Amino acid sequence: MNKKKIIYILSSLAILATGCSKKFLEDLKSYNQFDETIFTNEAQSQLYINGTYYNYYNTYKLPTATLVGVYDDSKTKMTEEMGGTVADRINPTKTLDGTNTTDYDGYFGVVTASVTNNPYTRIRNCNFFLEKVDELGKNLSASFKAAARGQMYFFRALQYYDLVRTYGGVPIVLQAGQLGDPSIQVPRSTSTEVFAQIIKDLDSAVALLPTRGMPNAWVDGSDYGKLTGGAALAMKSRVLLTAASPLFNADWDNTGNARWQAALAAGLKAETDLTTQGYGLYGTSAKDWSEMTFKNDNAFNKEAIMVQLTSSASAAAGSQINNAWESAVRLRDVAGSGDGVSAPKEMLDLFPMADGTRPTTENGYVDTFFFANRDPRFYRTFAFSGAKWPYKANQNKVVWIYRWKKDANQTTGIYYANIAANSPAVVRKFSNPAADSTIFAYSGTDIFEYRYAELLLNIAECYAATGDIASAVTYLGKIRQRVGLPAANNYGIGNLTTKYQALEAVLYERRVELAYEGKRFWDVQRWMLYDNTPNSTSSKLGTTPLNGSSRNGYYWQSQVLNNTDPLTAVDRASISIDPDQWGTAAFTTQTDKLKTLYRSKFTRAPLDKPWDAVNSAQSSILFRPNYYLSGINSSVISTNTWITQTTQWKDASGIMGTFVPNN
Repeated sequence: MNKKKIIYILSSLAILATGCSKKFLEDLKSYNQFDETIFTNEAQSQLYINGTYYNYYNTYKLPTATLVGVYDDSKTKMTEEMGGTVADRINPTKTLDGTNTTDYDGYFGVVTASVTNNPYTRIRNCNFFLEKVDELGKNLSASFKAAARGQMYFFRALQYYDLVRTYGGVPIVLQAGQLGDPSIQVPRSTSTEVFAQIIKDLDSAVALLPTRGMPNAWVDGSDYGKLTGGAALAMKSRVLLTAASPLFNADWDNTGNARWQAALAAGLKAETDLTTQGYGLYGTSAKDWSEMTFKNDNAFNKEAIMVQLTSSASAAAGSQINNAWESAVRLRDVAGSGDGVSAPKEMLDLFPMADGTRPTTENGYVDTFFFANRDPRFYRTFAFSGAKWPYKANQNKVVWIYRWKKDANQTTGIYYANIAANSPAVVRKFSNPAADSTIFAYSGTDIFEYRYAELLLNIAECYAATGDIASAVTYLGKIRQRVGLPAANNYGIGNLTTKYQALEAVLYERRVELAYEGKRFWDVQRWMLYDNTPNSTSSKLGTTPLNGSSRNGYYWQSQVLNNTDPLTAVDRASISIDPDQWGTAAFTTQTDKLKTLYRSKFTRAPLDKPWDAVNSAQSSILFRPNYYLSGINSSVISTNTWITQTTQWKDASGIMGTFVPNN
């Protein structure tokens, strides 16, 4: 689907509501049947399919957002990637168990008769189409029906995947009846059964959907963005990897475990088939890596397995989906919407050194000069004082983030260069250097929901879990080679001797490669990495648990107490750290100049108040064990007595549930 087609899809929804039939909306409201005339011809059937895409993806406007149909960044804000929002689920002063109706994750929605766009509404819409298309679609071509059914199976699989990783086992409804209908009374299935159904649906999607390079392929221009058979194969890898992970797999530590073997087989099958179809890692440099989402915009990109296309049209032009990221990350002095996205120190200290080794004192890392000698992806993920960050009207724009104040105890009248950031660096990943500052809010940059790099990391993780350390390292090397890290010492990974070291190395690489892409929370969740108990997976893998940690920042502050900007025009003009020059002597010269400037004019000052604060006091993350899989809304339990509440969560009567969600 190209950008024009997205606008067409949204406007066509109005046609569906006004031009198809009045009875259609009446039937929607009664929520027990649909107007079956949608199967009269392919145009009306396509409107229904378009509406399904819209219901799933219309809120997908940020790369940090997750959960189909909702797509917000609340999950990302529960990790080290973003500080400042102490959500209830990481707030140590709160215990959520269903005592209050707001304790539950609200994603499940309602199951009463409604047209509200929630998970089981979306599932019901898929079920209705799958039930009726063969019976009533006599005038539809075989190829159209096959592709339509394939998309519906894929949609249903996506929805059940987000349900199972939020709640564990949920009711599996495969008919068009409403979940809350007393005549159906579908109980919760085990998570194992839900995963099996997801894979069955994805297998159906693989068999029915167009495949790139085959006679039935989607047209790269007009159909780009639609779900494909190759994407369904890749989703099998993601789903089976989740099913094999510790949260859902008590036998995860067994290298011969069948779930790891199945996930590995699915990943390798997807890699083989997608490579044949022309997919792969985009480019051969960090510059290519940074440009992948906006180069060849609105056309096939070998890295993009699943992509959200967005429109560059303004709101006045009609209904469309804009990418909100460009405006969010850009700074005020170039017409950004705010202070950008400040990068916690934990993220600045995360990325490898320029040789691929970890940023430790032994490897030469000095956190004061976090900008020096780092992995090339660092300079494409973050912007900081002295860093070049272009936009359309100024291709030589250099960022400056610091502050000065008149006296040490001053709390007002503090001066900031550009923004009042909580960090000396902000996120710049996925911003377009050609973006027009007059229309940042109408960015049409595509969002890559599933990249080929993630597929390779899935395979690496499975190899590590099954004890094939060498193959895991080989796949990690592919990720690092693409961005230009030197090959020595396994691209800086070193010699790994245990599967635990290999697993930790994969999870580390995911944190770097997939930073700010909405993936980190789900990795933490499926590996249960919030915990810090002696037998936790964190202790086995040797990772630092998130519980007990916080997101921290600091200021670059003038050494001199004065109400005058410490930097002169000459200072500013003397430094431009260009990521395109990474690895050259010129790049090193520029970072050395920034070091010298910092030593002469700045100091590291603590924040005026804690970044992660509860009641104005410093807060540390506490994610309790029952949060990994949420209980189901008590309102759902009370009106659907056949749905059992999750263990460690209370039902509508205040009684602890008995349903084990991850069996």
